[in-house]
Amino acid sequence: MSDTPKNPFAEMMAQAQEMAKAFNPALESFSPKGFETLWPTMPKEIMEMSFGKGLNEEGLDAKTRLLLTLAGLTMLGAQSDTQIRMTVRHALAAGATEDEVAETIAQMTMFAGIPSMTRAMEFAREVFAENETKGQDT
Repeated sequence: MSDTPKNPFAEMMAQAQEMAKAFNPALESFSPKGFETLWPTMPKEIMEMSFGKGLNEEGLDAKTRLLLTLAGLTMLGAQSDTQIRMTVRHALAAGATEDEVAETIAQMTMFAGIPSMTRAMEFAREVFAENETKGQDT
């Protein structure tokens, strides 16, 4: 055994990975993109119940919460492609328009910079194109 202290975060992640493998061996190769496919959108009523309306009926609606989340994800440097695409999908499902999504991302230019805004906008456009394709299929 080594006398070197272990990184508690690394230990926690290793334990979580072992637990996931025990529950379902297929989770060993899980990626966030797979989660997008598993549950692309959540009904806005569930979002509102889970994220605020249950405790505060006068709180923000799902659409507003999701646009704020999108702004925050853009501010992080648009590093989270899966989370941004999922948030855009959820915002649209909660009643946001493509213009409102684009405006939310564009607003972050002053705070996050043009590269972050551009990257987040690319992810949003992927979702818009996805929706356009689905609309043509039906």
